[in-house]
Amino acid sequence: MGNGVRKIILLFCSDPVVMAVLRDALENAGYLVMSAGDLGTAVDRLRECKADLLIVRPYVDSLTGHDAAIYLRNKCHGLPVLIVDGYLDDERLHDRAAIAMFAVFPGPFTAADFLAKVSSMVNKPAAN
Repeated sequence: MGNGVRKIILLFCSDPVVMAVLRDALENAGYLVMSAGDLGTAVDRLRECKADLLIVRPYVDSLTGHDAAIYLRNKCHGLPVLIVDGYLDDERLHDRAAIAMFAVFPGPFTAADFLAKVSSMVNKPAAN
């Protein structure tokens, strides 16, 4: 992040272990991470700042990450979304993500691969 401006990532994950691992990787790479374990907190975090990227797991609490991401993107128009999971073998998840124009990053993956994907999304030129 050569221009000195830290990109803000909203990490929405209800699994505390996975959240801690992803958060550590992102913070060590220089991102400012706002975390949320439930939908209400995620909405509050979006009110606090303008996130550059939403990272969400396929399932959060009692709803799908896809549904949560659509709801949050409607609160913050144009927010890029990355659905991240260790294993995404369910074609329905891929189909729903494609329809909503979400990026899907299946695993297993390395921290370097994950950070490269995040960097490609937060540094992508805005669509007109």
